[in-house]
Amino acid sequence: MDKIAVLIPCFNEAATIEKVVRDFRAALPESVIYVYDNNSTDGTPEIAEKAGAIVRHEYQQGKGNVIRRMFREIEAECYIMADGDDTYPAEHAREMADAVLIRKADMVVGDRLSSTYFSENKRPFHNFGNSLVRSSINALFKSRIKDIMTGYRAFSYQFVKTFPVISQGFEIETEMTIHAVDKNLFIENVVVDYRDRPHGSESKLNTFSDGFKVLKTIVRLWKNYKPLAFFSALAIILLLLSTFFFIPVFAAYLKTGLVSRIPTLIVCGFTVMAAIQSFFSGLILDSINQKHRQDFEIDLINVSDRYEQNKNTDVSDRHGRN
Repeated sequence: MDKIAVLIPCFNEAATIEKVVRDFRAALPESVIYVYDNNSTDGTPEIAEKAGAIVRHEYQQGKGNVIRRMFREIEAECYIMADGDDTYPAEHAREMADAVLIRKADMVVGDRLSSTYFSENKRPFHNFGNSLVRSSINALFKSRIKDIMTGYRAFSYQFVKTFPVISQGFEIETEMTIHAVDKNLFIENVVVDYRDRPHGSESKLNTFSDGFKVLKTIVRLWKNYKPLAFFSALAIILLLLSTFFFIPVFAAYLKTGLVSRIPTLIVCGFTVMAAIQSFFSGLILDSINQKHRQDFEIDLINVSDRYEQNKNTDVSDRHGRN
């Protein structure tokens, strides 16, 4: 088991990957640096290997797929994840690693938005999207995460081995954040500097298509993690719609004693039934979700036991070699 593993997912980052590997080597000399290449065509893996990284490959395209592979294969006490585009200074890695190794944080968020992100990033829609995503998640999940979309994070062994990766693309950061908040894991924020990509390096993030995927992921995870709130909100919307269309029908009935729009009345009745069904579906799913949370705590205990066993085995092996 590595003490600190630096995980760098890469797709066509030949212009910057050598500097990123060398910077993390200087900041964390005891770490093992893994570069996971995602079908690059510009020589990224060869450059990374020459710079001293261990290079592995994930052939399913998408950042989420790469992170799934990383989390499956790497065993470490602390994981530092950063992009290969040289936008995250490696100097902050020591503070983030200490938060995991000393203060026992489960996830450390490299907070760009509280430092230089809005001045360095030249894409205004990205700035707006980051603010929108942060506000939405903090409102829906009652959290205080400073930066949702950052690719600069540190993780504990327990987080990595209990996090179910579902997303395939850039929405993976949103999924990580919501999972940690929902499972009441220990999250710390570390303010990090951000610098825009250097000349010759291009972002793989599409502002609109990937942005819509992130928003879709937020709604999906809100439904999955907070089913009572989601289906209660849906029930309220249905009730309001039903009331809006029922009031004219009821007003006409009070005046004439006749129901002139029977189809509207029937639709209103079915809409009220759908609202009631939605609310009780939320109650049932919320009970199931509570059971899943209990099961997760048991899994967390089992993973923690395995972590201690692996650490003790490594210590015994080192003493034996000495």
